[in-house]
Amino acid sequence: MSEFKLLIGGKLVAGAKSMDVINPATEEVVASCPRACEAQLNEAVAAAKSAFPGWSATPIAERKKVLNAIADAIEANAADLARLLTQEQGKPIGDATGEVYGTAAFFRYFTMLDMPVKLIEDSEGKRVEAHRRPLGVIGAIVPWNFPMILMAFKLPPALLAGNTVVLKPAPTTPLTSLKLGELIKDIVPAGVVNIIADANDLGAALTAHPDVRKISFTGSTATGAKVMAGAAGLLKRITLELGGNDAGIVLDDVNPKEAAPKLFQSAFQNSGQVCIAMKRLYVHEKIYDEICDELAAIANNTIVGDGLKQGTQLGPLQNKMQFDKVKELIEDSKKHGKIIAGGDTPEDKGYFIRPTIVRDITDGARLVDEEQFGPVLPVIKYSDADDAVARANASPYGLGGSIWSSDPARAYALAEKLDSGTVWINKHADLAPNIPFGGARMSGLGTELGEEGLAEFTQLKIVNMAK
Repeated sequence: MSEFKLLIGGKLVAGAKSMDVINPATEEVVASCPRACEAQLNEAVAAAKSAFPGWSATPIAERKKVLNAIADAIEANAADLARLLTQEQGKPIGDATGEVYGTAAFFRYFTMLDMPVKLIEDSEGKRVEAHRRPLGVIGAIVPWNFPMILMAFKLPPALLAGNTVVLKPAPTTPLTSLKLGELIKDIVPAGVVNIIADANDLGAALTAHPDVRKISFTGSTATGAKVMAGAAGLLKRITLELGGNDAGIVLDDVNPKEAAPKLFQSAFQNSGQVCIAMKRLYVHEKIYDEICDELAAIANNTIVGDGLKQGTQLGPLQNKMQFDKVKELIEDSKKHGKIIAGGDTPEDKGYFIRPTIVRDITDGARLVDEEQFGPVLPVIKYSDADDAVARANASPYGLGGSIWSSDPARAYALAEKLDSGTVWINKHADLAPNIPFGGARMSGLGTELGEEGLAEFTQLKIVNMAK
């Protein structure tokens, strides 16, 4: 295993301290990771601030060449990055490989966008133009469930817009980000991208730093609230992609055998550690028993194990804190429902929980009301579709949701009533770089991806000229 370094001001440097990164499948140390101190954070911000005038003045065509070169570097090292991602995050190697190539694709997508001057008015008396200008230094904070692809929600649009960046990955999954820093050190001008790692102790300092003009954060709602508070003093821009408790609503005209595999994948991808995973499933009473039986059968046949082993379909929970939380929710669910698949944890090492299906449970139970962020799905019976939508909307979260029906018009009518940032019909958790993504209510603030996501990394500047 290569030695990992921080990237500050175009140089690979050792951390002031170090910390171990644990493989969640084995509970063994993957690597010793450099850990930045606050002084190094300040150095990274200073480097980004110093690089900003030159980078923002660089023609957008040249900035696009840099993004494509980063994508080339990611693809050229995809096998190594994917293996490292599996070792630190736990996901199966096939999923990790897909995430790495998806990351490169996101970088390439943003090279297809531009920020042209928009003409608002050109009349006899005046000409009014709308310009998009970069903000300055961006603080990008990335979580542990998708360390690479969620980085690619932030870094490419920030760079394309002409900003410079200080990237901070999660403490339990810093290695792929640091490896990326090694790969792009000679691709990106010094100071334009800086990558540091911490032990969850530098987020507040980064958020409140007077030279950071925007924070782009993906993580829990509780931490997002702290980010918002930390940014408030300087009125700095924030984009928050936070927790969710996505509901799926299955109507009575669905074929259980056809729908169940899609529903299962919607809930259990990445062992349920997906912000937009289906986290509660409302099923019409007419097909409730069949759907439960089909989901249980799939869960019981799913291969859970080390992501590096051939045939593994679901890996472990990423860290012990999340592992313990999900186990607690499973134990609590026994009081409110019936476990018909899973519910157990292997005796061997690793943060493994088999995919768990809980039926005969309803709103008010912790597993239904809270975000489990793990491989457990509560299946809730309903009789009236409008009532199911009302129950789905009763959550304080509003990230995503889905309606499942053989009648598209019927599904669409209900989708319009579902209060969430994204509503899918006959699918769930489908994202693409060109489709704007953001949450409602306590699931977030602002938008990522697409042209709207790019605009969030800019200041709108109006030039209003008299003729």
